[in-house]
Amino acid sequence: MTRLLHKNSPLRIFSFSVIASAIIFLGILFGLGGEALLLTLILAAIEITFSFDNAIINAKVLSKLAPKWQLLFLTVGIVIAIFGMRIVFPVLIVVLTAHLGWHEVVDLALHHPHEYAHHLEQAHAAISAFGGAFLLLLALNYFLDDERQVRWLKRLETIFSRFSHWSIAPLIVVLLIVGLARLPANSHASDTIVAGLLGGATYIALQVVEGLFGRLRGKKAEQGGQTGLAALSTLLYLEILDASFSFDGVIGAFAVTSDVILIAAGLGIGALWARSLTVYMVRNRALNKYVYVEHGAHYTVLVLACVLLTSIMWDISNLIPGLAGLGIIGASVAASVQARRKPAD
Repeated sequence: MTRLLHKNSPLRIFSFSVIASAIIFLGILFGLGGEALLLTLILAAIEITFSFDNAIINAKVLSKLAPKWQLLFLTVGIVIAIFGMRIVFPVLIVVLTAHLGWHEVVDLALHHPHEYAHHLEQAHAAISAFGGAFLLLLALNYFLDDERQVRWLKRLETIFSRFSHWSIAPLIVVLLIVGLARLPANSHASDTIVAGLLGGATYIALQVVEGLFGRLRGKKAEQGGQTGLAALSTLLYLEILDASFSFDGVIGAFAVTSDVILIAAGLGIGALWARSLTVYMVRNRALNKYVYVEHGAHYTVLVLACVLLTSIMWDISNLIPGLAGLGIIGASVAASVQARRKPAD
């Protein structure tokens, strides 16, 4: 029993997600009916399935923080993730892009969901450019790092590491964004450039701030985990990272249902389970046990970034990055298990 209640046990880590999910599902069943429950289950399943790469990368970043700041991410952060990024922020996007009042947009979301979805879809180019540039920089900085000792696809990653320089990844992103904006098929050139460059600049600014405050705290921060301004910048980075992963899911959810209450419930449940998975990986040092999982997550991010940027011009099914991510992460888990068995052979 003590082992089951230990802070690192799956039962304790996932218990809140299980209880919260059950309460939400029962509330929808008795309040809105069986069909609404089925749609919520579908949305939650999709969000959980497509959140593995987000959870893995969150775990890597979260492990840098001191315990108190980790707790802040898991409490206040989950409120921001569910209500902020998946409910409030999409409304704010429509307010800014459709030039409507806040109350007007809330009324559209609650009473005219198809029109609300249309306005949100109109902002798709800017959202995809911002998120795509942000995530592309994240992936490129990982693979262009020549100090990284562990490599999964050794030949490919060795080639990447030869281009290790702080300016290479930003240069690639800028050239790609400008190139995409100039393509004849792109009818959102200005949105692509402005949002894309803003996404890249946001990533760079957060990395600079985090690195600066991290150096100021020195080795003490490394041993006990980040605190203070360094932790605050890392926390902000985690929230923007979560937003970059979640935007496309919010828009794609309207393909399942136009009911914003069901969308919020389904995606919110998915966000809860993604956070629980993040906690499980941090507390059980899963990234140390499965050495190639982090590689798989970044390859998945690379695919997602490319899909987001391509979707500015062409309609691409959300199944592509989702299934690709599951396949890549599954392969990285299998490779990690095989690597752990080698010394015993």
